[in-house]
Amino acid sequence: MAWDEWEQLKSSAAANQPTKMRLNGIPEEDRPNAGKATGDLEVTQKDLAAIGDESFKLYNRLWEEARVTSTDTAAADLKGQGFELGGALSHISVRWDRQLNSLMDACALISNHMDFTDKAHQGDEIFIERHVSSIATLDAGFDEPWADPGKKNEVYGENKKKDE
Repeated sequence: MAWDEWEQLKSSAAANQPTKMRLNGIPEEDRPNAGKATGDLEVTQKDLAAIGDESFKLYNRLWEEARVTSTDTAAADLKGQGFELGGALSHISVRWDRQLNSLMDACALISNHMDFTDKAHQGDEIFIERHVSSIATLDAGFDEPWADPGKKNEVYGENKKKDE
């Protein structure tokens, strides 16, 4: 593609679009679930808990419903009778278990991470609250009147002449 052709395609595409390129966000109508108008990501503890809970439920369902122990028994039985299908069924069962374990590990990781994130953010909130409240206490100390306005601090004394 020649440079002139590329420039022509760009100008043609720009003429067909009512808005210009947006690097810092998408239009309000295209983001119904974006939250604040600033585009900042906001996650509440309730959101994190819901994600962790669903992940935990999925893990339990996979454990109860997706494991197929009868397949291994059938594969061994078929192998014992001389059927090649037994080996293939055994291979499929091993692959299924690997994939299932990988998925279950991911669910457990998500669930545990959401619990950790929840606790970490609670700790951060407590730290910030303590820090801000200590600043407010310190700041209040500067607002206390120690002397009448305009009165000089006696600690520094008067400027004395060097010869005294």
